Amino acid sequence: MPAVKHMKWYGWGVEGTSFHHEDKPALQPFVLEIIDLDLNAPAGKQPRLEDLPIPTPRIGDELLEQLTEAVGVENTVSSDEDRIVHTYGKSIRDLMRLRGGDIPRVPDVVVYPADEAEVQLVVDLAIAADAVLIPFGGGSNISGSLQAPEDETRTVISVDLGRLNKLIDIDEESGLAWIQAGALGPDLEEQLNARGWTLGHFPDSFTHSTLGGWVATRSSGMQSDKYGDIADITRGLRMVMPGRVLVLRGLPSTSTGPSVREMVLGSEGRLGVITEVTVQVHRIPEERLILGYLFPSFEAGVAAMQEISTSDAAPSITRVSDAGETRFSFSTRKKSKGISVSGLVSKGLFTVLERRGWDLSAVCLSFVGYEGGPDHVSRQKSIVKKIIASHGGIVLGKGPGELYDQKKFDTPYIRDFLLDRGAAADVSETAAPWSKLVPMYDNVTAAAKKAFAQIGVQGWIMCHLSHSYHSGACLYFTFAFRHDGQDPLGRYDVVKSAIQQAFIDTDGTLSHHHGVGSEHSPWLEQDISAAGVHLMEGLFAGADPGRNLNPGKITVSPPTSRA
Repeated sequence: MPAVKHMKWYGWGVEGTSFHHEDKPALQPFVLEIIDLDLNAPAGKQPRLEDLPIPTPRIGDELLEQLTEAVGVENTVSSDEDRIVHTYGKSIRDLMRLRGGDIPRVPDVVVYPADEAEVQLVVDLAIAADAVLIPFGGGSNISGSLQAPEDETRTVISVDLGRLNKLIDIDEESGLAWIQAGALGPDLEEQLNARGWTLGHFPDSFTHSTLGGWVATRSSGMQSDKYGDIADITRGLRMVMPGRVLVLRGLPSTSTGPSVREMVLGSEGRLGVITEVTVQVHRIPEERLILGYLFPSFEAGVAAMQEISTSDAAPSITRVSDAGETRFSFSTRKKSKGISVSGLVSKGLFTVLERRGWDLSAVCLSFVGYEGGPDHVSRQKSIVKKIIASHGGIVLGKGPGELYDQKKFDTPYIRDFLLDRGAAADVSETAAPWSKLVPMYDNVTAAAKKAFAQIGVQGWIMCHLSHSYHSGACLYFTFAFRHDGQDPLGRYDVVKSAIQQAFIDTDGTLSHHHGVGSEHSPWLEQDISAAGVHLMEGLFAGADPGRNLNPGKITVSPPTSRA
């Protein structure tokens, strides 16, 4: 088996790394209050690979021999663990099903091509054999973009791009870099940083997701206010299709009909296998700073972020949490080391704010990031400070920003920790115009609370605004409830569906940066209209008439079983 890094098969991250609450004394009482879950209760029994009902591979000797010849015997793998790693992504649904032994369709073989030529061989062999081919990057997807349809009777091939992980070249005069699609976030940043550059793209999944996966799902990063999301960063690409390679050169802009680049962005493997991406890169900034701020209400914070978006300021991060997420952030502080509660919001400051008439239960924590030369950063800070003050906000300083930077990739570990203890926690995000954001926030929160009542649980929902644009922003919701093993997926569906429908009902999109997959496809027609779905289906059918390329994703497709 090739030396490609994978996450552990039953959860997020790598073996030996997990979330711990013992050094966060405020977290236990907080979680007990919001979802009636005792974090000190013992974790449930860890799943064992040998207990899973893993089906026997369905692959003929001829196709297996051809794939082995194409990529090498050591790069053609059918072990149970490797196949399970490539079965699902890392959504709460994926992990619940996996831990419960619900694995109706597993890839029959995993191949690890070394270059684009080998990818082409694999794609063409799959088409000739009428097999299904699913591209695999880091496996972090949470929208159901990786699993094969349950009723798929054809051979399923998982194409792992992990060996295509190199920075090929940089055009330093133009700020363009050519990078292989299988490069994980830390690996590509390390290679770029060594030459003085950065991509500036840091999604929550950064440590375990790949450049090709970002393009395939239209990813956004924490610093997209400055660098843009992956659709802005991607200037060109190469994608293997049946019998041919799509080549889009790295260009600043074009006027050549409907954008083929845009067709590939977010296509989730339904048009081909992305092998290389031309991206816009930036020199590593001289200074990088994240400051914390505090607002008297979420509405005040949203109004400030809107004004910042249309001002002369150009921050890298604009984020404001609602009161619930602010309480959560304070509860995860570590015990008396480093940044304590006094470093975040001192008791003395709370007293002063209360005297000013602030409702301390409604305060909202905000982060704004700045990058560039010292003069530029200083000017940005000055502009933002005045805007925030005009909306009743105050500056907290560097401490909260440093804490945010330290914890920014840790959230998925918390989800798995709760999952081990009989609780479900997940996220849903949307984007909407500024005029719709506060009504949407209220509508989604109310819909989630109604869903919690419907399933008879004490649930929790919290939110932050991020990814600001001139016309609007992203709202990112996190929800959780304790289920104790009582129909967890059925209950989850009630809450998740209520939140997704509330997005649509308040003129938001079904997903801002997690893609569609199979998880969000039921709402696609409401989002882009029946005509939009028709156009998408025509595109997929034209590129892949046999439905061999990751079928069943994005649009609700017909059954895959054949006579």
